[in-house]
Amino acid sequence: MLEAFFVSTGIVALGEMGDKTQLLAVVLAATFRRPWPIVAGIFVATLANHALAGAVGGWVAYMLGPDVLRWVIGLSFLAMAVWVMIPDKLDDDDASGMRRWGVFGTTVIAFFLAEMGDKTQIATVALAARYPDVIQVVLGTTLGMMLANVPAVFLGDKIAAKVSMKWVHGLAALIFLVLGVLTLFNVGHFF
Repeated sequence: MLEAFFVSTGIVALGEMGDKTQLLAVVLAATFRRPWPIVAGIFVATLANHALAGAVGGWVAYMLGPDVLRWVIGLSFLAMAVWVMIPDKLDDDDASGMRRWGVFGTTVIAFFLAEMGDKTQIATVALAARYPDVIQVVLGTTLGMMLANVPAVFLGDKIAAKVSMKWVHGLAALIFLVLGVLTLFNVGHFF
């Protein structure tokens, strides 16, 4: 089911724009000035974090049954539409104090922890509960994270100056809103 892959990729790529983990990517790039270990660390951390989130989403889908699940997912998507409009900021503690792990290790640890309870992790749980192919969801959300964060590593502040985060967040919110409404009204072939 490629739909799960493409929807997951798009939602997370848009939702990640201006997110604290994207800001973390910029900080790590500015601190270490070694982009490839940072990119590798982002990939490993995201894959591990989103695989865990996907497993939770799959379990939730199994446990709740289709009717309750439809309402939980629909309301979750509507909540994500609101949440994505709230800008993130990077806490100073998130990017400091871990130099002893090296560039790759610091990136893995920092990204994994920064993603815990983050919008994109919650979105991964909801998407994995909505779509039956959890692997496609995890691969899609991981690709979405990479699409948003790799340019941040290489281009840093230049991206933020040229892209309207308000517009990007609005588009992501609209997508979550549409998915929420479609889910609540049981439109589509997912349930």
